[in-house]
Amino acid sequence: MPERVVRLAEEVGRVTGEKLQGIEQVARSTKMLALNALIESARVGEAGAGFAVVAREVGEVADRARALSEELSSELRPRIDELTVLGHELVGRVRGQRLADLALNVIELMDRNLYERSCDVRWWATDGALVDALATGDPAAARHAGDRLATILRSYTVYLDLWLADASGRVVARAGTGGAPGVVGSDVRDEPWFRAALATRSGDDYAALDVAPHRALGALTATYATAVREGGRADGRPLGALGVFFDWERQAQAIVDGVRLGPGEREATRVLILDRDGLVLAASDRAGVLAERVALRTGDRATGAYEEDGRAVGFAATPGYETYAGLGWYGALVQQG
Repeated sequence: MPERVVRLAEEVGRVTGEKLQGIEQVARSTKMLALNALIESARVGEAGAGFAVVAREVGEVADRARALSEELSSELRPRIDELTVLGHELVGRVRGQRLADLALNVIELMDRNLYERSCDVRWWATDGALVDALATGDPAAARHAGDRLATILRSYTVYLDLWLADASGRVVARAGTGGAPGVVGSDVRDEPWFRAALATRSGDDYAALDVAPHRALGALTATYATAVREGGRADGRPLGALGVFFDWERQAQAIVDGVRLGPGEREATRVLILDRDGLVLAASDRAGVLAERVALRTGDRATGAYEEDGRAVGFAATPGYETYAGLGWYGALVQQG
Protein backbone atom coordinates (compact mmCIF):
# COMPACT_ATOMS: atom_id res chain seq x y z
CA MET A 1 0.00 0.00 0.00
CA PRO A 2 1.38 3.48 -0.90
CA GLU A 3 0.21 4.79 2.47
CA ARG A 4 2.42 2.17 4.13
CA VAL A 5 5.44 3.44 2.14
CA VAL A 6 4.77 6.98 3.36
CA ARG A 7 4.36 5.85 6.97
CA LEU A 8 7.62 3.86 6.79
CA ALA A 9 9.49 6.81 5.26
CA GLU A 10 8.20 9.13 7.96
CA GLU A 11 9.06 6.58 10.66
CA VAL A 12 12.60 6.09 9.28
CA GLY A 13 13.03 9.86 9.19
CA ARG A 14 11.87 10.20 12.78
CA VAL A 15 14.06 7.36 14.09
CA THR A 16 17.09 8.56 12.11
CA GLY A 17 16.68 12.08 13.46
CA GLU A 18 16.40 10.83 17.04
CA LYS A 19 19.46 8.57 16.77
CA LEU A 20 21.63 11.21 15.11
CA GLN A 21 20.59 13.68 17.75
CA GLY A 22 21.60 11.11 20.38
CA ILE A 23 25.03 10.67 18.74
CA GLU A 24 25.46 14.45 18.70
CA GLN A 25 24.65 14.66 22.41
CA VAL A 26 27.10 11.83 23.23
CA ALA A 27 29.82 13.54 21.16
CA ARG A 28 29.26 16.84 22.95
CA SER A 29 29.33 15.16 26.36
CA THR A 30 32.50 13.24 25.46
CA LYS A 31 34.15 16.41 24.21
CA MET A 32 33.26 18.18 27.44
CA LEU A 33 34.69 15.32 29.50
CA ALA A 34 37.90 15.41 27.44
CA LEU A 35 38.26 19.15 28.03
CA ASN A 36 37.69 18.71 31.76
CA ALA A 37 40.31 15.94 31.77
CA LEU A 38 42.84 18.20 30.03
CA ILE A 39 42.19 20.92 32.58
CA GLU A 40 42.71 18.49 35.45
CA SER A 41 45.87 17.02 33.90
CA ALA A 42 47.31 20.53 33.48
CA ARG A 43 46.47 21.33 37.10
CA VAL A 44 48.42 18.34 38.47
CA GLY A 45 51.42 19.10 36.28
CA GLU A 46 53.88 16.46 35.05
CA ALA A 47 52.00 13.69 36.83
CA GLY A 48 49.01 14.24 34.56
CA ALA A 49 50.94 14.32 31.27
CA GLY A 50 49.96 10.76 30.27
CA PHE A 51 46.36 11.38 31.14
CA ALA A 52 46.41 14.50 28.98
CA VAL A 53 47.40 12.41 25.96
CA VAL A 54 44.41 10.13 26.52
CA ALA A 55 42.12 13.12 27.01
CA ARG A 56 43.23 14.63 23.69
CA GLU A 57 42.62 11.32 21.91
CA VAL A 58 39.15 11.10 23.45
CA GLY A 59 38.44 14.65 22.27
CA GLU A 60 39.50 13.75 18.73
CA VAL A 61 37.19 10.70 18.81
CA ALA A 62 34.34 12.93 19.91
CA ASP A 63 35.09 15.33 17.06
CA ARG A 64 35.08 12.47 14.54
CA ALA A 65 31.80 11.11 15.94
CA ARG A 66 30.24 14.56 15.68
CA ALA A 67 31.49 15.00 12.10
CA LEU A 68 30.16 11.56 11.16
CA SER A 69 26.78 12.47 12.64
CA GLU A 70 26.65 15.66 10.60
CA GLU A 71 27.62 13.79 7.41
CA LEU A 72 24.96 11.18 7.99
CA SER A 73 22.37 13.85 8.64
CA SER A 74 23.29 15.81 5.50
CA GLU A 75 23.23 12.67 3.33
CA LEU A 76 20.24 10.84 4.79
CA ARG A 77 17.83 13.71 5.43
CA PRO A 78 17.42 14.78 1.75
CA ARG A 79 16.91 11.16 0.70
CA ILE A 80 14.33 10.52 3.41
CA ASP A 81 12.56 13.77 2.52
CA GLU A 82 12.54 12.79 -1.16
CA LEU A 83 11.21 9.34 -0.31
CA THR A 84 8.43 10.93 1.77
CA VAL A 85 7.49 13.34 -1.03
CA LEU A 86 7.50 10.54 -3.60
CA GLY A 87 5.38 8.43 -1.27
CA HIS A 88 2.81 11.20 -0.90
CA GLU A 89 2.75 11.67 -4.68
CA LEU A 90 2.24 7.93 -5.16
CA VAL A 91 -0.59 7.95 -2.62
CA GLY A 92 -2.21 10.84 -4.49
CA ARG A 93 -1.90 9.11 -7.86
CA VAL A 94 -3.21 5.78 -6.61
CA ARG A 95 -6.04 7.44 -4.71
CA GLY A 96 -6.94 9.61 -7.70
CA GLN A 97 -6.88 6.68 -10.11
CA ARG A 98 -9.08 4.65 -7.80
CA LEU A 99 -11.61 7.48 -7.54
CA ALA A 100 -11.58 7.91 -11.33
CA ASP A 101 -12.11 4.15 -11.78
CA LEU A 102 -15.04 4.19 -9.37
CA ALA A 103 -16.49 7.23 -11.15
CA LEU A 104 -16.27 5.37 -14.45
CA ASN A 105 -18.00 2.39 -12.87
CA VAL A 106 -20.84 4.67 -11.70
CA ILE A 107 -21.46 6.22 -15.11
CA GLU A 108 -21.08 2.89 -16.91
CA LEU A 109 -23.76 1.34 -14.70
CA MET A 110 -25.99 4.32 -15.41
CA ASP A 111 -25.36 4.09 -19.15
CA ARG A 112 -26.19 0.40 -19.27
CA ASN A 113 -29.32 1.03 -17.29
CA LEU A 114 -30.47 3.82 -19.61
CA TYR A 115 -29.48 1.84 -22.69
CA GLU A 116 -32.08 -0.71 -21.61
CA ARG A 117 -34.65 2.07 -21.27
CA SER A 118 -33.96 3.18 -24.85
CA CYS A 119 -34.46 -0.41 -26.00
CA ASP A 120 -37.63 -0.84 -23.95
CA VAL A 121 -39.46 2.15 -25.40
CA ARG A 122 -38.63 1.20 -29.00
CA TRP A 123 -39.65 -2.41 -28.45
CA TRP A 124 -42.92 -1.68 -26.66
CA ALA A 125 -43.90 0.88 -29.30
CA THR A 126 -44.25 -2.04 -31.74
CA ASP A 127 -46.61 -3.96 -29.45
CA GLY A 128 -49.73 -4.94 -31.41
CA ALA A 129 -52.12 -3.81 -28.66
CA LEU A 130 -50.65 -0.30 -28.65
CA VAL A 131 -50.59 -0.05 -32.44
CA ASP A 132 -54.23 -1.23 -32.71
CA ALA A 133 -55.43 1.22 -30.06
CA LEU A 134 -54.02 4.16 -32.00
CA ALA A 135 -54.87 2.83 -35.46
CA THR A 136 -58.54 2.09 -34.67
CA GLY A 137 -59.36 4.67 -32.03
CA ASP A 138 -61.61 1.99 -30.49
CA PRO A 139 -62.17 2.46 -26.70
CA ALA A 140 -62.05 -1.31 -26.22
CA ALA A 141 -58.68 -1.44 -28.00
CA ALA A 142 -57.48 1.42 -25.79
CA ARG A 143 -58.49 -0.51 -22.67
CA HIS A 144 -56.64 -3.55 -23.96
CA ALA A 145 -53.58 -1.36 -24.57
CA GLY A 146 -53.85 -0.14 -20.97
CA ASP A 147 -53.97 -3.73 -19.73
CA ARG A 148 -50.92 -4.52 -21.79
CA LEU A 149 -49.03 -1.52 -20.40
CA ALA A 150 -50.03 -2.52 -16.86
CA THR A 151 -48.64 -6.01 -17.42
CA ILE A 152 -45.36 -4.50 -18.61
CA LEU A 153 -45.17 -2.17 -15.60
CA ARG A 154 -45.64 -5.05 -13.16
CA SER A 155 -42.65 -6.80 -14.68
CA TYR A 156 -40.46 -3.72 -15.11
CA THR A 157 -40.50 -2.13 -11.67
CA VAL A 158 -37.87 0.47 -12.62
CA TYR A 159 -40.67 2.54 -14.19
CA LEU A 160 -43.21 4.79 -12.54
CA ASP A 161 -45.64 4.73 -15.46
CA LEU A 162 -46.05 4.29 -19.23
CA TRP A 163 -48.35 6.53 -21.26
CA LEU A 164 -49.77 6.08 -24.73
CA ALA A 165 -51.02 9.17 -26.60
CA ASP A 166 -52.64 9.49 -30.01
CA ALA A 167 -51.40 11.80 -32.76
CA SER A 168 -53.38 14.75 -31.35
CA GLY A 169 -51.68 14.41 -27.98
CA ARG A 170 -54.57 12.83 -26.05
CA VAL A 171 -53.55 10.09 -23.61
CA VAL A 172 -55.57 7.01 -24.50
CA ALA A 173 -53.97 4.50 -22.10
CA ARG A 174 -51.54 4.29 -19.21
CA ALA A 175 -49.95 1.51 -17.19
CA GLY A 176 -50.26 2.76 -13.64
CA THR A 177 -52.98 4.10 -11.42
CA GLY A 178 -50.92 6.35 -9.13
CA GLY A 179 -50.25 10.06 -9.33
CA ALA A 180 -52.76 12.69 -10.34
CA PRO A 181 -56.14 11.34 -11.53
CA GLY A 182 -57.42 12.02 -15.01
CA VAL A 183 -54.26 11.11 -16.91
CA VAL A 184 -56.24 9.14 -19.51
CA GLY A 185 -57.94 11.71 -21.67
CA SER A 186 -55.50 14.49 -20.76
CA ASP A 187 -53.74 16.58 -23.40
CA VAL A 188 -49.95 16.15 -23.62
CA ARG A 189 -49.37 17.68 -27.04
CA ASP A 190 -47.20 20.43 -25.51
CA GLU A 191 -45.18 18.03 -23.37
CA PRO A 192 -41.51 17.77 -24.46
CA TRP A 193 -41.58 13.98 -24.52
CA PHE A 194 -44.59 13.89 -26.88
CA ARG A 195 -43.16 16.43 -29.29
CA ALA A 196 -39.78 14.70 -29.28
CA ALA A 197 -41.38 11.31 -29.89
CA LEU A 198 -43.31 12.50 -32.95
CA ALA A 199 -40.13 14.15 -34.26
CA THR A 200 -38.27 10.82 -34.45
CA ARG A 201 -37.47 9.82 -38.01
CA SER A 202 -38.06 6.08 -37.68
CA GLY A 203 -38.86 3.34 -35.23
CA ASP A 204 -35.14 2.93 -34.64
CA ASP A 205 -34.98 6.36 -33.03
CA TYR A 206 -35.99 7.51 -29.58
CA ALA A 207 -35.94 10.64 -27.44
CA ALA A 208 -34.17 10.83 -24.08
CA LEU A 209 -35.15 13.79 -21.94
CA ASP A 210 -33.29 15.39 -19.06
CA VAL A 211 -34.05 14.29 -15.51
CA ALA A 212 -36.88 16.46 -14.22
CA PRO A 213 -39.76 16.46 -11.71
CA HIS A 214 -42.93 14.97 -13.17
CA ARG A 215 -45.93 16.92 -11.93
CA ALA A 216 -48.50 14.17 -12.42
CA LEU A 217 -46.35 11.38 -10.99
CA GLY A 218 -44.87 13.46 -8.18
CA ALA A 219 -41.32 12.19 -8.62
CA LEU A 220 -38.12 12.74 -10.55
CA THR A 221 -38.18 10.90 -13.85
CA ALA A 222 -35.89 10.21 -16.77
CA THR A 223 -38.31 10.07 -19.67
CA TYR A 224 -37.82 8.05 -22.86
CA ALA A 225 -40.21 8.30 -25.76
CA THR A 226 -40.72 7.30 -29.37
CA ALA A 227 -43.45 7.28 -31.97
CA VAL A 228 -45.86 4.36 -32.30
CA ARG A 229 -45.97 3.70 -36.02
CA GLU A 230 -48.45 2.18 -38.42
CA GLY A 231 -48.18 -1.59 -38.53
CA GLY A 232 -45.47 -1.46 -35.88
CA ARG A 233 -42.97 -0.93 -38.69
CA ALA A 234 -39.85 1.17 -38.29
CA ASP A 235 -40.80 3.14 -41.42
CA GLY A 236 -44.51 3.32 -40.63
CA ARG A 237 -46.49 6.54 -40.34
CA PRO A 238 -46.57 7.92 -36.75
CA LEU A 239 -49.89 7.17 -35.09
CA GLY A 240 -49.02 8.62 -31.70
CA ALA A 241 -46.38 8.37 -29.01
CA LEU A 242 -45.29 6.15 -26.16
CA GLY A 243 -43.62 7.76 -23.14
CA VAL A 244 -41.98 5.67 -20.42
CA PHE A 245 -41.13 7.33 -17.11
CA PHE A 246 -38.07 5.82 -15.45
CA ASP A 247 -38.02 5.99 -11.64
CA TRP A 248 -34.89 8.11 -11.60
CA GLU A 249 -34.67 8.95 -7.94
CA ARG A 250 -34.81 5.39 -6.64
CA GLN A 251 -32.73 3.75 -9.34
CA ALA A 252 -30.00 6.40 -9.52
CA GLN A 253 -29.76 6.51 -5.73
CA ALA A 254 -29.17 2.76 -5.67
CA ILE A 255 -26.22 3.21 -8.05
CA VAL A 256 -24.48 6.02 -6.13
CA ASP A 257 -25.13 4.29 -2.81
CA GLY A 258 -23.77 0.99 -4.14
CA VAL A 259 -20.22 2.18 -4.86
CA ARG A 260 -17.78 -0.06 -3.00
CA LEU A 261 -15.84 2.17 -0.63
CA GLY A 262 -13.41 1.02 2.02
CA PRO A 263 -13.81 1.29 5.80
CA GLY A 264 -14.01 4.92 6.83
CA GLU A 265 -14.27 6.14 3.24
CA ARG A 266 -18.02 6.34 2.90
CA GLU A 267 -18.44 9.18 5.40
CA ALA A 268 -15.71 11.18 3.66
CA THR A 269 -16.79 10.51 0.08
CA ARG A 270 -19.56 12.02 -2.00
CA VAL A 271 -20.61 10.00 -5.06
CA LEU A 272 -22.29 12.02 -7.81
CA ILE A 273 -23.94 11.75 -11.19
CA LEU A 274 -23.71 15.07 -13.04
CA ASP A 275 -25.24 16.28 -16.27
CA ARG A 276 -23.20 17.86 -19.07
CA ASP A 277 -23.28 21.23 -17.26
CA GLY A 278 -22.32 19.87 -13.85
CA LEU A 279 -25.85 19.85 -12.44
CA VAL A 280 -26.20 17.24 -9.69
CA LEU A 281 -28.60 14.53 -10.86
CA ALA A 282 -27.93 12.10 -8.01
CA ALA A 283 -25.79 12.26 -4.88
CA SER A 284 -24.91 9.71 -2.24
CA ASP A 285 -25.60 12.33 0.44
CA ARG A 286 -28.92 13.18 -1.29
CA ALA A 287 -27.97 16.87 -1.29
CA GLY A 288 -28.17 19.38 -4.14
CA VAL A 289 -30.13 17.22 -6.58
CA LEU A 290 -31.24 19.43 -9.50
CA ALA A 291 -30.08 22.47 -7.51
CA GLU A 292 -26.27 22.33 -7.17
CA ARG A 293 -23.66 22.56 -9.92
CA VAL A 294 -20.19 21.05 -9.58
CA ALA A 295 -17.46 22.51 -11.79
CA LEU A 296 -15.24 19.58 -12.71
CA ARG A 297 -11.69 20.36 -13.86
CA THR A 298 -11.63 17.82 -16.65
CA GLY A 299 -9.05 19.49 -18.90
CA ASP A 300 -10.87 17.94 -21.86
CA ARG A 301 -10.10 14.48 -20.48
CA ALA A 302 -12.68 11.72 -20.52
CA THR A 303 -11.50 10.47 -17.14
CA GLY A 304 -9.04 11.67 -14.54
CA ALA A 305 -8.44 12.96 -11.04
CA TYR A 306 -7.10 16.02 -9.26
CA GLU A 307 -6.81 17.57 -5.81
CA GLU A 308 -8.56 20.77 -4.82
CA ASP A 309 -9.01 22.50 -1.45
CA GLY A 310 -7.98 19.43 0.50
CA ARG A 311 -10.27 17.16 -1.53
CA ALA A 312 -9.49 14.47 -4.07
CA VAL A 313 -11.81 14.44 -7.09
CA GLY A 314 -12.13 11.57 -9.56
CA PHE A 315 -14.35 11.85 -12.65
CA ALA A 316 -15.35 9.97 -15.78
CA ALA A 317 -17.46 11.02 -18.74
CA THR A 318 -20.20 8.82 -20.09
CA PRO A 319 -18.72 6.27 -22.50
CA GLY A 320 -22.15 5.20 -23.77
CA TYR A 321 -23.18 1.62 -24.29
CA GLU A 322 -24.10 -0.22 -27.47
CA THR A 323 -26.52 2.05 -29.37
CA TYR A 324 -26.90 4.43 -26.42
CA ALA A 325 -24.45 7.30 -26.93
CA GLY A 326 -25.14 8.88 -23.56
CA LEU A 327 -26.15 12.43 -22.74
CA GLY A 328 -22.76 13.88 -21.90
CA TRP A 329 -23.09 13.05 -18.21
CA TYR A 330 -20.32 12.40 -15.68
CA GLY A 331 -19.73 10.14 -12.73
CA ALA A 332 -17.71 11.81 -9.99
CA LEU A 333 -16.38 11.08 -6.52
CA VAL A 334 -15.31 13.83 -4.15
CA GLN A 335 -13.30 12.63 -1.16
CA GLN A 336 -12.27 14.78 1.81
CA GLY A 337 -8.85 14.60 3.44
